[in-house]
Amino acid sequence: MIRNKVALISSIVILGICMYLYFPFPYNVMVEARSTFMSFPIHNQDGYIVLGIIGSVLFIIAMILLVIGIKKYQFRTLVIVVIIYTILPKLLITIYQETLASGIMAISYDGNGKCDFENVEEDLLNGECNLVLHNRSNEAVSFDLEFLDSYFMKDEVRMESLMNLAGPYSITIEANREKSINLKELLDLSDVPKHIEGGTSFNIHIKLIEGETARTL
Repeated sequence: MIRNKVALISSIVILGICMYLYFPFPYNVMVEARSTFMSFPIHNQDGYIVLGIIGSVLFIIAMILLVIGIKKYQFRTLVIVVIIYTILPKLLITIYQETLASGIMAISYDGNGKCDFENVEEDLLNGECNLVLHNRSNEAVSFDLEFLDSYFMKDEVRMESLMNLAGPYSITIEANREKSINLKELLDLSDVPKHIEGGTSFNIHIKLIEGETARTL
């Protein structure tokens, strides 16, 4: 089964380094990425990300070494390794949040939030946002919530962050509970120079603030 032990061990070590480079906790840099490869951000609003490119090259090298290191079932093994590599960080984060994490470090978000904006009249919008957060710790967690604009739009016009005109929003989630958060606001945009006139945004990004600690999700 093993053809080259050195190549196989090297592949495992490099994969570990790759995962360490961009482990998605407590902050997920993929939020800002415009182009990605596996778990690596390749390009964002500021240009190409050298460390992400290096990580991508290392990942490809690890896959090549993996093929060199085993005698047969190379394709099947590659598929299994890629699946494990994709799933393992989320599994490790969940285990950590359910055992050792506290405060906002124990909060998870599936990224499926949605915001709707409806024009009422000039410089006046109805804004409504819905999202689900999960407190995985054994204690209640209280924090302030802010909305972040999409990194694809933030240099153009404001959208999701318009909700912050009525914020920040104080949220408390009981221990080991999921909470559906629904926020409705009438937004006065007379002092906001660049903003949308209406629309819907999916997969919204948020910031959680607890004292001096903050997380972007």
